[in-house]
Amino acid sequence: MLNTPYLLFLGDAPDPLAAKVAQGIRDWRPDHALGQFRLDGCQADMKLPDLNIDEAVEQGAKTLVIGVANRGGVISERWLEVLEEALSKGLDIASGLHNLLTDEPRLTRAAETHGRFLFDVRVPQQSYPIGDGKTRAGKRCLPVGTDCSVGKMYTALALDAALKARGVPSDFRATGQTGILITGEGVPLDAVVADFMAGAVEWLSPANAEDHWDIIEGQGSLYHPSFSGVTMALIHGGQPDALVLCHEPTRTHMRGLPHYELPTLEQLRDTALPLAQIVNPACRVIGVSVNTAAFDDDEARSYLDELEQRLGLPCVDPFRHGADRLAEALLS
Repeated sequence: MLNTPYLLFLGDAPDPLAAKVAQGIRDWRPDHALGQFRLDGCQADMKLPDLNIDEAVEQGAKTLVIGVANRGGVISERWLEVLEEALSKGLDIASGLHNLLTDEPRLTRAAETHGRFLFDVRVPQQSYPIGDGKTRAGKRCLPVGTDCSVGKMYTALALDAALKARGVPSDFRATGQTGILITGEGVPLDAVVADFMAGAVEWLSPANAEDHWDIIEGQGSLYHPSFSGVTMALIHGGQPDALVLCHEPTRTHMRGLPHYELPTLEQLRDTALPLAQIVNPACRVIGVSVNTAAFDDDEARSYLDELEQRLGLPCVDPFRHGADRLAEALLS
């Protein structure tokens, strides 16, 4: 288990979305988020106190969490001096990057010298089976997106909270580094060997009581050429009874791929649902989750109303307005 509270390291994030790990912790575990550390040129801001290492330690920080999810998941040379300083002054370090902390000699030496711990969240902690696609008891919901980083994790967390508020047995099943840092457990799915990804999702969401819902954290996008494989593993390993379509309406192209346009929500629905029905013929699309952070209240409501009329599904921003309507649709 990670020691809390955290100092969130934003590094030199080029935009707010690049610091989505820190944002997720800030939004869903605010009691763990003591402050932020930003390098010159950082374009992200969690609206937390800006602290240096000494100030963070003095205020009680226990772990520096790398809150940046850059393309390729690499540890920048520019970061290493800060990370070494954190270890030397008594902080552990946690990271969800593909570039492992334990693969950096400077960090392993510093951790050993100062008796600190390096936590690589994106390292599978056990072996997973090959998926078999057998029907299992319990119910499951999976958010799927028109793109990466459009709000699938927020949707899952909000929906899980809405179900719990109704007394419905529910669990959020984390499949990415931010979800794992928020909940303390899960499967780092994009670090699992491809042949075992679907089986890992089956393991993560095992047979359960008939009225129990697993809300599985979504990853990637079927329409994203770089990251569609992890989405397929979630669809077939998760055997969802329900899908929630997730969208960010201001995107002009796929995240990181300016030469690829986003699909429409109708295209996503018509692609994702038949794939889900391969493993669960009863699967249905129950609603749409829209990240309206770029809109004011009136713009958000107008957009959601128009979208709902067009699609004939409840359309909500679950972080802004709550996920009650998605929970109602799920249980109907």
